[in-house]
Amino acid sequence: MVQRAFITGLVGPSLSAEERDFFREAQPWGFILFKRNVENKQQVLKLVRELRDLVGRADAPVLTDQEGGRVQRLGPPHWPSYPPGAVYGALYDLDVQIGLEAARLGARLIATDLLDVGITVDCLPLADVPVEGSDRIIGDRAYGRTPDKVAAIAGAVAEGLMAAGVLPVLKHIPGHGRARVDSHEQLPTVETDRSTLEATDFAAFRPLAWLPCAMTAHVVFSAIDPATPATTSATMVQEVIRRAIGFQGLLMSDDISMGALSGTIAERSVAAIAAGCDVVLHCNGKLAEMQAVAAAVPVLSGPAGQRADTALGMRSAPQPLDAAEARTRFSDLLRRLGNAVVNA
Repeated sequence: MVQRAFITGLVGPSLSAEERDFFREAQPWGFILFKRNVENKQQVLKLVRELRDLVGRADAPVLTDQEGGRVQRLGPPHWPSYPPGAVYGALYDLDVQIGLEAARLGARLIATDLLDVGITVDCLPLADVPVEGSDRIIGDRAYGRTPDKVAAIAGAVAEGLMAAGVLPVLKHIPGHGRARVDSHEQLPTVETDRSTLEATDFAAFRPLAWLPCAMTAHVVFSAIDPATPATTSATMVQEVIRRAIGFQGLLMSDDISMGALSGTIAERSVAAIAAGCDVVLHCNGKLAEMQAVAAAVPVLSGPAGQRADTALGMRSAPQPLDAAEARTRFSDLLRRLGNAVVNA
């Protein structure tokens, strides 16, 4: 069945007649859910099933951003709260193996929650490496401030998601940690020299190049391409993401409607595909914009289609897990950090 090279959001917890007609006709590769789309478990499960029925693909990817902390689309009272990434980093500093175990287990529990309602892709882990003075949009979402530590924890998170049958999306490649403004609102420009970027920001992503999917950063790296953000820069995609970092999986843009980008929604979509993104991500659920994206992007085929198929092929059945025992163990691991703070 023909699929178009975009992932789309929707406006609310149920579908309008116009959305149903659009999804059926446009055939997006996948869908992404936000808090505005979530009420309770039965509602989400029904919504996910309807989305897949509309495009006629039982394996159509349904994504969300379920990190923990500030970024958690499914939350109490129907789902547990999870800590931000910085908590795993703090545990890692106490004991490397405990930090990695907590990260892996937390991600596995998150994935179990998602799979219960049919969500099969989580936009996690982050490999962004913040620096002093950077915008708080990354902040405590990051695992640490050194590339080795960030890559190790991000790898554990990815392993946890995949063990539970959910595909990870690595973000924000090739790095959002140095941005001094929020790319939701403005275009960040990073003026760091390339050798430093290679040794820090890009270095955190290299050990994760095996992951099935990654999401670009709407960030200008002036030492490499002084005019164009990574999402729409062929130089950044081909020279840095594909070659220097070595990522060969499915590459999706960050939300094409964010304030960092210029031009019409259609122009942004065309530019992202031309730069080398395989699929365009559009999140705000505005139907006119969704229609513009669908009209601008190509059919998902050729190398991009192969990467999409390969990514989906990396998803496997969840490994057995005693959820109650796992949640108890996870709580015990988190308590170690609290005890360490009290005893410091």
